[in-house]
Amino acid sequence: MRLLYSGFLYLLSSLALLRLYWRGRRDPGHRQRWRERFGWIPHLPSGGLWIHAVSMGEVRAALPLIRALLGRYPERPLLVTTTTLTGSRQVQEALGDRVRHVYAPYDLPGAVRRFLHRTHPQLAIIMETELWPNLLRQCAINEIPVLIANARLSERSARGYARIRGLTASMLRDITLVAAQAEADAERFRALGAPRVEVVGNLKYDLQLPDHLLEQGRQLRREYLGEQRPVWIAASTHAGEDELILEALIQVRSDWPDSLLVLIPRHPERFDSVATLCRQKNFNIVRRKEQRACLPETAIFLGDSMGELLLFYAAVDLAFVGGSLVPTGGHNVLEPALLGLPVLFGPHMFNFTEAATRLLEAEAAWRIADARELAAAVSRLFADPRLGREAGQRGCQVVERHRGALAMLLARIEALLNN
Repeated sequence: MRLLYSGFLYLLSSLALLRLYWRGRRDPGHRQRWRERFGWIPHLPSGGLWIHAVSMGEVRAALPLIRALLGRYPERPLLVTTTTLTGSRQVQEALGDRVRHVYAPYDLPGAVRRFLHRTHPQLAIIMETELWPNLLRQCAINEIPVLIANARLSERSARGYARIRGLTASMLRDITLVAAQAEADAERFRALGAPRVEVVGNLKYDLQLPDHLLEQGRQLRREYLGEQRPVWIAASTHAGEDELILEALIQVRSDWPDSLLVLIPRHPERFDSVATLCRQKNFNIVRRKEQRACLPETAIFLGDSMGELLLFYAAVDLAFVGGSLVPTGGHNVLEPALLGLPVLFGPHMFNFTEAATRLLEAEAAWRIADARELAAAVSRLFADPRLGREAGQRGCQVVERHRGALAMLLARIEALLNN
């Protein structure tokens, strides 16, 4: 089965390159450094730590761990790989030259062997659920221990892996340790054949807010959004979801004509198309890149920048977290909760089930089903600021109460390095 899998990937590799070229029409960054995806990277010092975080969300989740490793093992080279351009840019913005970044190789046997031959890591730390059979097999052959950190596995993903149970079980046996976010994730990994699984907790609870973030958020509110008007955010939205949010915005502005929506598409290649969509719906918009203040008639502030999501959260009154009105699985609800915001999300939260459930149980969040319910919830929270403040306080307490995954994960890493 592994041979069939590898052969299929070789057939797809040319299509993957064509996709990078096609996406490069809008952002030339997609066309750059493509050779790295086949393992053609410079030779790096051996004995380092390798962390793989597929995209922007995983990089942000890994930042507390990466910074802790830089402080604990300053003598060890630290390599961070990503799969996406947004992930790459997040690494460069957050960490600069403190780490080395390259793109992870495609899961082709030759590419993976070449990558490992040129990096020689002492430990591979893979964030969340990036499970690739050839990469894990080559790590095992080269006696490189593999830790799946912040591991999560939704019911839907588990069903998919179960359809190729033989390949899945073989792949999981090549993993040294699965450090699961929650017991439900751990049980799904065990059911698929992972031999060593421990519940360590969710690294996203260990997020540390940047210094002066709240002050910077207040400044953004004063200078660009408007201090006196009610402001909400729809963050990390996806195609098919923006239309629903704009539908909700019509109702919100009928109740609150001076309200403002801060709209943040998840992927930068969609910034222009979302701006066009907003204008087609006859909304007056201001784009972040224009560096100008919203006018009283402005309905939407489009956050078409990278790395500023936390800043935008710090500037608004309540948050809707996207990827949840469409079956994407949702995004990180703990960031706005830590900032004391009441949180709204849709029905599709299978990537963040545990965090969403905890916020709901604490009455710090609301699950909404559609655009009508989203509009009603936003208007209700605007009408009752005390309700929002109290929900935000409870959400912040949830985050603070469940910190500790970072310390547990660092202990596992130290044990693996000393083994």
